[in-house]
Amino acid sequence: MRYREGEIVDPNQPYTENTLKIMELSYWMSIPLGIILLWLAIKGRLMWLKVWSVGLIILGLAMLSYHFFYNS
Repeated sequence: MRYREGEIVDPNQPYTENTLKIMELSYWMSIPLGIILLWLAIKGRLMWLKVWSVGLIILGLAMLSYHFFYNS
C-alpha cells in the first residue's frame, strides 16, 4: 500500500480494512477447500494430499481463532 508523502503511518493499524476482509475471507475459504481436498484424497488414496488438506484445515482454523480472539 502506498501512503501520500508526509502521511504518518499508524504502526498499530498497518493494513486497511479491505485487506483485513480479504485475509479473513481466505481463512474461511481454506476450511471447505481443505474438506473437499481431504475427501478427494481419501477417495484417490493419496497420502500427500491427505496431509496437505488436514494441514490446510488446521491452519485455517488456527488463523481464524487468532483473528477473532487475539487480534480483536
